[in-house]
Amino acid sequence: MLMQRVITAVILAPLVIAGFVWLHGPWFALFVGAVVTLAAWEWARLAGQTSQPGRIVYALVVALVLAGLYHAGLPAQYVFIPALIWWVAALVMISRYPDVRGVWAGTAVAQLFGLLVLLPAWYGLVWLKGQPGGLWLILAVMVLVWAADIGAYFAGKTWGKRKLAPRVSPGKSIEGLLGGIVVTQLLTFGALMYLGWGAFSIFLGQLGALMVVLFSVVGDLTESMFKRDQGMKDSSNLLPGHGGVMDRIDSLTAAIPVFSLCWLLFGSQLG
Repeated sequence: MLMQRVITAVILAPLVIAGFVWLHGPWFALFVGAVVTLAAWEWARLAGQTSQPGRIVYALVVALVLAGLYHAGLPAQYVFIPALIWWVAALVMISRYPDVRGVWAGTAVAQLFGLLVLLPAWYGLVWLKGQPGGLWLILAVMVLVWAADIGAYFAGKTWGKRKLAPRVSPGKSIEGLLGGIVVTQLLTFGALMYLGWGAFSIFLGQLGALMVVLFSVVGDLTESMFKRDQGMKDSSNLLPGHGGVMDRIDSLTAAIPVFSLCWLLFGSQLG
């Protein structure tokens, strides 16, 4: 298993880095769209679609919607604000699972939820890449999520006693969540001090980082909720040793649109 993880990472990491660094405009949108389309194929199974043709059709529909969204030229807030509302609703569903699972009984509603999970994350990456310093913004949101995961892992292993969402993901603890928050707040503060931001900008940056981290956990728990509902351990086996694409991007699906909305609203005021 460890060797599989290493081999997969060695193959994919350079491709992902190259795509984020060298691709721009429609090529970058297509690159990220390919990843999201694979995630959509997995989401169809999480939504209860067991037939392979049905999963492929769902993935193709998502790809067509991505293309339409790219050419529609919608103002970014028309995507990011509904995404924030969705993730708040997802948090409510997580807190009430399994009593609330009747909301998505059958595949149609759960597949609609997949659009709310995947489309804003894709749009957020494409939008961020088009901003001044876009690559650094994308790196910032990813580092926040990774640092939160690392902090949560070690804090949970060391001090974790109280379960965060036992009916959805028994392995996560409140202490782990707090550990992830502390690590990312310290990291954000250090980075913003290094960049020479003013006191008010640092306050907004810290607040934004906190929101991104908290919603990244909601993204993680949302996928866990749907996997538990379908009795699945991984979203697929597309990435040997790592599970599926959704297993790698679940936290990012929530973190990216929240980060993008924060930057849209306050980015011009920071620094």
